[in-house]
Amino acid sequence: MPRTVQLLIIDPQNDFCDLPAGPQGTPALPVAGADADMQRLAAFIDQAGDALDEITVTLDSHHRLDIAHPTFWQTRDGGAVSPFTPITAAQVRAGEYAPRQPAALPRALAYLNALEARGRYTLMVWPVHCEIGSWGHNVHTAVRQAYNRWEERRQAIVRKVNKGSNPWTEHYSAVQAEVPDATDADTQLNRALIEALDRSDLLLIAGEASSHCVKASTEHIVQHLPGGRPERLLLLTDCMSPVGGFEAQATGFLATMRAKGVRTATSAEALQLLKQ
Repeated sequence: MPRTVQLLIIDPQNDFCDLPAGPQGTPALPVAGADADMQRLAAFIDQAGDALDEITVTLDSHHRLDIAHPTFWQTRDGGAVSPFTPITAAQVRAGEYAPRQPAALPRALAYLNALEARGRYTLMVWPVHCEIGSWGHNVHTAVRQAYNRWEERRQAIVRKVNKGSNPWTEHYSAVQAEVPDATDADTQLNRALIEALDRSDLLLIAGEASSHCVKASTEHIVQHLPGGRPERLLLLTDCMSPVGGFEAQATGFLATMRAKGVRTATSAEALQLLKQ
C-alpha cells in the first residue's frame, strides 16, 4: 500500500546557522554545527527525491521589538539588558527589570505569570534574530536550493509556515505560541498545519534548534496529531543541533520522545528506510 512521506523543516534560517560573517550579514543567534546540519539536510532532500511527497518549512518571523528581545527591556537604572538574560515575573515585580515602555508593564507581567504557570520555559532575552525582511530571516541557501529542485521536479510547492510575529508571546513551536493570545489566531493551535502533517504515514523532522524550536514543535505535534501514532515521527538527529548551553535540554528531549514512541535516525539511515 502506498505511503505518504512528509518532511518538516523547523526554522532552517541564516540567523540560526554558524555561517561566516560576510557582506550579506552576520548570523544573530548561530547554533554550533547548524551549517553542517543544513548541508546534510540539503543532500538528504536531493537524495530522497520523489520519496518525499510533501515538504513544510517553518520560519521564525520576528519584529525588532519583541518581548524576548533586548529592545523591549531595561534594568532598574535604565540600562540595557544583555542577550541570554532570563527574566522572571518575580524579578519584574521587584523592579529588577522593566519594559522600556512603562505602559507595557501590566501586560508583560501577565505574560510572565502565564508563561511560568505552564512550566515549560522561563522568558529568555535572545539577540534580535530572524527579523522579518532581513538576511537572517532567509532560509539557508543550500536547503532552499535543494527544496527548489524538489519543487520543480515534483511540480509541488513547499508549504511555508510563519511563526513568532506577535511581539507579546514567545513562539518556539510551529504549532502554537507558548502563551496563545486570545485575540490573535496566529498564536493559537495551527489546526491547518496539524491536519496537513496528520496525512503522513512517515513524518521526518529536522531543523534548528533541537533544544528549542524543534523540541517545542515536536512536543506539540505528538500532543495534538489527531491520528496519534507517534511512531510515524522520525527525527533526523544529524540535521539538528542545540543552542550552546542547552545541550541537556536537547538530550532530554530526544530521550522523552523515544519513550513516547518517536523514532530517531541519521539522514543516511533515513534514506535507507525510504528505500524499503
